[in-house]
Amino acid sequence: MNSHEVDYEIFGDDMQIVEVELDPGEVVIAEAGAMNYMEDGINFETKMGDGSTPSGGMLGSLLNVGKRVLTGESIFMTHFSNSGQGKRRVAFAAPYPGKIIPIDLALAGGELICQKDAFLCAALGTNLDIAFNRRLGAGFFGGEGFILQRLRGDGKAFVHIGGTVIKRELNNEVLRVDTGCIAAFTPGIDYDIERAGGLKSMIFGGEGLFLATLRGTGTVYLQSLPFSRLAERVMRAARPGGSKGEGSALGPLGDMFGDK
Repeated sequence: MNSHEVDYEIFGDDMQIVEVELDPGEVVIAEAGAMNYMEDGINFETKMGDGSTPSGGMLGSLLNVGKRVLTGESIFMTHFSNSGQGKRRVAFAAPYPGKIIPIDLALAGGELICQKDAFLCAALGTNLDIAFNRRLGAGFFGGEGFILQRLRGDGKAFVHIGGTVIKRELNNEVLRVDTGCIAAFTPGIDYDIERAGGLKSMIFGGEGLFLATLRGTGTVYLQSLPFSRLAERVMRAARPGGSKGEGSALGPLGDMFGDK
């Protein structure tokens, strides 16, 4: 099905909100729990799947649900529709510091591959699927980069990218990146996992044992703060003997969470 055409506006800097404007009858889909606020006239319903193939049958729905369970994602998505007479707005918030990037899938070749937790919301008609990397090396060593999410359609999709966003255009070029720092890329980019340098660099370099290698022609979105890296640093600072500051047992985290 063709995607609904939605208008939008993005507010904020580091903790952004995207406000989607729906005409009567238009629908936007989002991950469960992403909604921040909505105007009167917006109705929402929790469903299994993205609703892009309403005639797909029970078997197709169960297959998509099984894939999402395998990746740790919620099996449900929330569908927000405008049942009023005029334009109505619904807003979705970024889950942690970063940027919300609007992607016109029609201009991106009809497809976008992104980290499995990058998707925020999209126009109804967008198909969300899981993209397992076909390379064996990526399966064993890819970490965050092994299981990716594929967005297909011809409408607007909104992805959240952690920290600072770097957009790179590759023209039959090669780019090596930490696996977690790849946020999304367009068709035409081939993705694989390769060893990071020699044995000494792998053990003592602090950059991990393997790097993702991107080859081809297309657009790559990089993120400076993957959620896994953010969570790791928070847990490291919260452990006994972690970073401490004056006046708090947890240093900056103590100030953040009110530990005085």
